[in-house]
Amino acid sequence: MTLELIKTIIDIVLLVLLVTTAVYTVITRQLLVSVMLLSLYSLLMALIYLVLGAPDVAMTEAAVGAGISTILMLAALLLTGEKEKSWRQVPTALAVVVLTGGLLIYAVFDMPPYGEKNNVTNQHVVPHYITQTQSEIGIPNLVTAALASYRGYDTLGETVVVLTAALSVLLVIGLPSSTKNKK
Repeated sequence: MTLELIKTIIDIVLLVLLVTTAVYTVITRQLLVSVMLLSLYSLLMALIYLVLGAPDVAMTEAAVGAGISTILMLAALLLTGEKEKSWRQVPTALAVVVLTGGLLIYAVFDMPPYGEKNNVTNQHVVPHYITQTQSEIGIPNLVTAALASYRGYDTLGETVVVLTAALSVLLVIGLPSSTKNKK
């Protein structure tokens, strides 16, 4: 077997696992199972990013998607219970979701066309990164070079913000106590 065939097989297997996980996440009615499947989905996405040659994005997806998000969803399950509620029982939540979705869709219409050469985002430092990264840093992946070298302190700061947010959430919701006061 050639290397290209092996890569293609790995891509197909990851895609099938990803789609299967997504379908089972939507089908299941047990919230704990759904949370675990979402965590698996994030890990599969991290593997796909790794295969695509973006190890920095893969690490972020694994840490945030499979790590912090799973912890927050499990904490929410501890606070709310494991039974799914019908959307009819919470019309306010449905209204908020529909309103937020509508606002996000409205905001998309104000975005510049994707990939256009004259977009503002493509006029500042992007040309420098594209032409000079290999000679200045020697890292072949532009995203990795930008995050790890050009914006290293910024990435470190973002990591500290995510850690602080996770710790703050843990402090606010509290950890379940292992001992109960018996009276």
